[in-house]
Amino acid sequence: MKKSIVTVLAIFAASAAQAINAQYARQLERSGCTQISELKGCDIHKTKAENAKAGFTNEVAVESATTSSPTPYAGNWVAKNADGKTIASIRIDSKEQVRINGKPVKAKRSDGALVFREGFIIYTIQGDRRLKGEDYWSDVDAKSQGLIIAE
Repeated sequence: MKKSIVTVLAIFAASAAQAINAQYARQLERSGCTQISELKGCDIHKTKAENAKAGFTNEVAVESATTSSPTPYAGNWVAKNADGKTIASIRIDSKEQVRINGKPVKAKRSDGALVFREGFIIYTIQGDRRLKGEDYWSDVDAKSQGLIIAE
């Protein structure tokens, strides 16, 4: 009996850990935090201004949004799986129009990142190019993920 309860709890915890709900996404957006900065102390219950005062800012994204400089997302990207095989070729132009394997897809900015989707795969590219290893894709159906690398 105990073994089956532990198994059920483990399965529930694993599935819940991979999902981000809409309320949490709104809290991240409002607070100016990322999931990584939250681990470093950014408080999702505070405003962007309060977190900025505490030293949690995304200066590169703010700077690029207020100047006429090109978008940090522009360029050619490759989504790869854990084996290093290419999952998708991504092209983002200076107007943040995204093409995955030549097919146009809709993209939106969310918490300092450009997020877009094709089928069950969600792609996330961070605007702060100083952050390494935070550009990733996630297949919500197959429960797999991998990195996106700039070419």
